[in-house]
Amino acid sequence: MCWAGRMVLGTFSLLLGLVQAAAACEFGPFPYRGTGIVCRMTKPAALLLNRETAQVIQAAFRNAQFPNITGERSMRLLGRVAYGLSGIQVNDLSIGRSEVELKEDSAIHISIRNVTASFKGTLTYGYAGAWFLQLFHSVDFEIESSIDLQLNINLMCQKDQVAPDASDCYLTFHKLTLHLQGDKQPGWLKQLFTDFISFTLKLVLKREVCKEINAVAQTLTNYILDLAANFVRDGDIAVDISLASDPVIKATYIESHHKGIVLYKNSSSRLSDSVFSPSLLTESRMLYFWLSEHSLSSLAAAAFLDGQLLLDLRGEKLQELFEMEDTEVQRKAVQMIFQGTSYNDSVAKVWSLRQPQISFQPEGTIVRSSVAVEVSILLAGEEPLVALYMEKEITATIQATYADKKLILQPVDSSVEIKVFKCTADPSGEDPSIQSFLQNMILVAGIPEVISNIGSALTSLLNSKRLDLFDIINPEIITREGYVIVQLDFGFPSHLLLNFLEKSL
Repeated sequence: MCWAGRMVLGTFSLLLGLVQAAAACEFGPFPYRGTGIVCRMTKPAALLLNRETAQVIQAAFRNAQFPNITGERSMRLLGRVAYGLSGIQVNDLSIGRSEVELKEDSAIHISIRNVTASFKGTLTYGYAGAWFLQLFHSVDFEIESSIDLQLNINLMCQKDQVAPDASDCYLTFHKLTLHLQGDKQPGWLKQLFTDFISFTLKLVLKREVCKEINAVAQTLTNYILDLAANFVRDGDIAVDISLASDPVIKATYIESHHKGIVLYKNSSSRLSDSVFSPSLLTESRMLYFWLSEHSLSSLAAAAFLDGQLLLDLRGEKLQELFEMEDTEVQRKAVQMIFQGTSYNDSVAKVWSLRQPQISFQPEGTIVRSSVAVEVSILLAGEEPLVALYMEKEITATIQATYADKKLILQPVDSSVEIKVFKCTADPSGEDPSIQSFLQNMILVAGIPEVISNIGSALTSLLNSKRLDLFDIINPEIITREGYVIVQLDFGFPSHLLLNFLEKSL
């Protein structure tokens, strides 16, 4: 799943985590109908992430377990010559450059040029004649190599999840030089064993390095999938990010489609009429997220059922709400409602009576909700006195932006219809000063305050999922009828990949 930036570690992890082939999965004739979330990564993003390939390849070389290499060969005059290479380890490693190419409807091709590596170990050899076996000798060796590495990463789907296959892996050796005991000059012993072991050594290096690259790719992919699943989970609320259809691999972008079904405890809501079409997304930015109205509306419904749509205001926050303007009408209304009680001895509670309805339109996200407001005066040693209780229907149009690692929700239009009104200072509900003040307070201060608190809560939730560790550049949140698009450029935090590789490999 490709969610926020949730969502992204090196070329292998991110590219594999975003795209999943469907060789073993069945999606039916109309898979887009069940698509709730889409992620598109364009070629510039793939090129940026490819800079991290060196770290992945270095980890694969370092983590490879090279077996002992043994052999025997008959030589004129010498009889049979037996040898063994043991304790092979990578000493120095550097990578010249790496290139990535998206092959149309095929695979991700990664070309890594000029990998220079030094291998060290111990060479044991001896001569076995016709009548006796001479004692074996041991010398330290060093192998200098220059290698090109070609990877074609095929993507398979197993149980609606990614199963990367990086076994299509080729090593081309431009140089493989054996040095014995630090002697850099050609000698008969060096030449003899270079001829013997070079072919076998190449096969072993290819097998072990490619096997480890495949293992690292799978490890990173599993990590990204776990990270994405955790990113869209909060307590009993989760989002099903399994595949909804085959991925798309084009020369300029890769794209994955996910169900986006919201799961709450034992219930879920199916999506069968998605309006997604690939033509809705462009290729001008590095990363795109397409989110259906159904998925976001289902998240709001789950939050309501989970009791999360509740807000308490006390002290300074309560004072800011009721003293939004310094007028005689305001002062009179506040005095009547609070009966001279300090804001510190009062509390206002705001909660949803029913699950909110969310719809996307070009002008913004339209939220329709039924909300209750209760203001209580806290009396020492007595039960709280309810000074004000209201139920109201609110319709608000909200525009969202993301800046300075914060999600900002801004109401641009709103309307309020009071359905229930109870006030100890106005039992009849006919005092025009109180009615006018409360109506104005709700529109001017109440709705923005509630929306601001929701924005802060969502920001905290996103940051708890480590979104703030990523450099998100010029993000845009665009609403259209039935869906929202988030598009952005990003900078990759290399330390995340380093930390993961150090801990996991």
